[in-house]
Amino acid sequence: MTNNDIVQKLWNLCDVLRDDGINYSDYVTELVLLLFIKMVHENTEAGTLKKHPLPEGCRWTDLNGKSGINLLNDYKRILLSLSTGKDALGNIVHQDPLISAIYADAQTRLREPRHLEQMIKTLDQIDWFSAAKDGLGDLYEGLLEKNAGETKSGAGQYFTPRALINSMVRCIKPKAGEVVQDPAAGTAGFLIAADAYIKQHTDDLYDLTATEQSFQRNNAFVGIELVPGTRRLALMNCLLHGMEGDAEGVVHLGNALGDSGKSLARADIILANPPFGTSKGGEASNTRDDLTYKTSNKQLAFLQHIYRNLKPGGRAAVVLPDNVLFEAGVGTDVRRDLMHKCNLHTILRLPTGIFYAQGVKTNVLFFTKGSAKDKHQQENCTENVWVYDLRTNMPSFGKRTPFGEQHLTPFEAVYGQDPNGQSPRQEGEYSFNAEQVEVAETDENQGVDSKLAHSRWRKFSRDWIREHKADSLDISWLKDKDSVDAANLPEPDVLAREAKDELEAALSELDGLLKALEGAV
Repeated sequence: MTNNDIVQKLWNLCDVLRDDGINYSDYVTELVLLLFIKMVHENTEAGTLKKHPLPEGCRWTDLNGKSGINLLNDYKRILLSLSTGKDALGNIVHQDPLISAIYADAQTRLREPRHLEQMIKTLDQIDWFSAAKDGLGDLYEGLLEKNAGETKSGAGQYFTPRALINSMVRCIKPKAGEVVQDPAAGTAGFLIAADAYIKQHTDDLYDLTATEQSFQRNNAFVGIELVPGTRRLALMNCLLHGMEGDAEGVVHLGNALGDSGKSLARADIILANPPFGTSKGGEASNTRDDLTYKTSNKQLAFLQHIYRNLKPGGRAAVVLPDNVLFEAGVGTDVRRDLMHKCNLHTILRLPTGIFYAQGVKTNVLFFTKGSAKDKHQQENCTENVWVYDLRTNMPSFGKRTPFGEQHLTPFEAVYGQDPNGQSPRQEGEYSFNAEQVEVAETDENQGVDSKLAHSRWRKFSRDWIREHKADSLDISWLKDKDSVDAANLPEPDVLAREAKDELEAALSELDGLLKALEGAV
């Protein structure tokens, strides 16, 4: 049984929970409260965990084999004990702040004991030996990814596509001994991928001394997550991957645009996909008095936090929507400040449709604190910005056409082996039929030979960006086959009539289909 098979089997349990009035948005939380107890049991049995992290009386063996109302009551008692550290009589059950954080305010919404019994039996029937070979943490992440893919759940805002995370980590190349942060941690995908990369390059940490191993487990990774339920998922995710963190765990509860972010120590690496949208009540501008440019735009506030919080020579890869690249006013100020204080060496224009917000166009900005020659330099650190266009004339990605690592391979090849973007680079990369893509009549193509104008990989000097783009980073030169020339559009009333006619024709066809179906019954 593969991990994908197990994930599907677990996901099928949502039909059981729906009968108990639990919807998709609550399903994963309900399942993982129970699943984590089971996975800890399996990890302990396999010897992966040297010490059972859950107290006696709150383990899998205290649940399976029971039935009826006694089972449901025992489960509620276990959740309360794990959450508060005390039993119903006030006796101390455990004093582990991490377990308390994972089960903070945990309570089941199950009302039917038979549904809980069915979930337990299903978990006991899974081939955990096969699952453990791929890693129970990877199985758990598969469940999170499945949840993120469900449009009904709305969980995609906390889940960056795995292929993109892995590609960003391979470009940035984290090393043992470095502090890696994510100020918008979600379910901790970036931190776990960075940990996996380091383990892969240090023989699962066995190449390190005991002190270095301890640092990797407890101090190397720090995330901040604003939503308690999401942080719960992240803490479980980290523990199942052998990442313990400090007393609060790897992922702390808080707001990176508030005091939690302000008090963070500086990092060697920051990997992040900040949430889209505008801060409520302008919280980004009101709570961080240390940010130079006040704004209610979350991404602009997060971007300031990230490049300010890097150590000299520290490197970052950050997913940001298009508006950060072209927004005027404060947006221009922040971009200039970024290019002053950091070497913004690479921009990856991402395809549409790979995130939960289908209409949002996004990019990855790669930058290093200081200049290529002096990590302590604080002005004019950016000399050239290399842009890779993975957006124009790419497929419409979604469930039928999944976005995968093969789509990022050409970009990684031209990015090079230097994590600071200083590998020898040459313009000209023509993957995904770029030579057949029509070029746009823009400043980006003025004086450029026709072959280079078709390349997905181009270099633009800081001076050119200042003179031709007024410090906008919305740099594009290929013309999408689906793009529309606004100058040649009909009048609005004509467009509205055409749309109305098309809708009426579609409704007429549906009426005909319904009548045909009724006649067939």
